[in-house]
Amino acid sequence: MKDKRLLIIGLDCAPPSLIFDRAEKLPHLRQLMANGIYGPLRSCDPPITIPAWMVMATGRDPGELGLYGFRHRKGYEYNRMWIANSTAVKEKTVWDYLGEQGKKSILVGVPPSYPPRPVKGELISCFITPSNEKSYTYPEELRKEIEEHFGPFLFDVVFRTEDRSEVLKEIYRMTENHFQVVDYLLDRQDWSLFWLVEIGVDRMHHAFWKFMDKNHHLYQPGNPFESAIYDYYQFLDEKNRTAPEKNRSEHCRPGRFGSWGKGHERCFLCQ
Repeated sequence: MKDKRLLIIGLDCAPPSLIFDRAEKLPHLRQLMANGIYGPLRSCDPPITIPAWMVMATGRDPGELGLYGFRHRKGYEYNRMWIANSTAVKEKTVWDYLGEQGKKSILVGVPPSYPPRPVKGELISCFITPSNEKSYTYPEELRKEIEEHFGPFLFDVVFRTEDRSEVLKEIYRMTENHFQVVDYLLDRQDWSLFWLVEIGVDRMHHAFWKFMDKNHHLYQPGNPFESAIYDYYQFLDEKNRTAPEKNRSEHCRPGRFGSWGKGHERCFLCQ
């Protein structure tokens, strides 16, 4: 029998209330729930994107990693800071252990992964990448391959702006770009672990939560973005259908982890 493979699609910042409580609106995730296991999952402290994904990847807590967020103080001063990046991660990750066993991994957007570090397999760095003018893949030639097929990889969007229509358009464009690349890379035949983290969920929450949440003090009934977050989750649900279907075989077991991001209560879903 061929080695089994694991596919992880991480939805950064996705809370149980928008996945499990609305499963009837998300048929493909609902099918995974019916055929697998799911439930709430406590995140790390502090429960933010960095360090949370590396907590998951290494099994170490933020204190052991020395990572507590995006910005860290140098010494005991408030005006001297350093920004977290991949070089701050000293502990072994799950893909490091797999590499020692000769197994390949494909990693797309798992934070923090800029600057790109060597892995046994392939890597595209995450949303902290300064721009796609920088080196953002391992090996370096993967960048040329991706850009020839899909143009420059879209790492993030400008979401702290009042032009919400433009934010919405750019988040969809970014997410579409991510899943085009993922679908392409999934056709590689020699990986054991494939791990994507989609940052679009987090950006949707930042930009549109107050338009959706009836308990938010800035919520206005009937606003034009009231269903924006719900619509995006349904868009993601369709994207989550195509990835497992491309790899559903007797030796590939797609796994799904909803989130390991902000908020103490996250969701997990695996099959």
